[in-house]
Amino acid sequence: MIKIDGAEISTPSSYQVTLQNIEKTERNASGGLIVEVITTKRKLDLGWNHLSQTGLATLLAAVANTFFSVEYPDPQDGALKTGTFKKEDRTAGAIDYQGGVMRWKDIKFTLVEK
Repeated sequence: MIKIDGAEISTPSSYQVTLQNIEKTERNASGGLIVEVITTKRKLDLGWNHLSQTGLATLLAAVANTFFSVEYPDPQDGALKTGTFKKEDRTAGAIDYQGGVMRWKDIKFTLVEK
């Protein structure tokens, strides 16, 4: 479903796309609002209910660089799109620790288009 730098990642349990307008806003001399839409960028919120230690490590390694290519389903076009993204905070909660290995739940992070 989603590829990072050409490699398919684990299918997320939740996937949300936000279309963000990058705007320049100001008021004119008569007080009217002037909005110049510079561009529209995507923000991808991804979540996984459960991942093994290996699965989580693989996922985090995929977003280790500052910028990377992401192929993703785009709701506006109804097709796969590719863009350059950066990651934001990544969170993972521990389920338990069995046989010396942590299992993870509620893994979430956001990718923001460059």
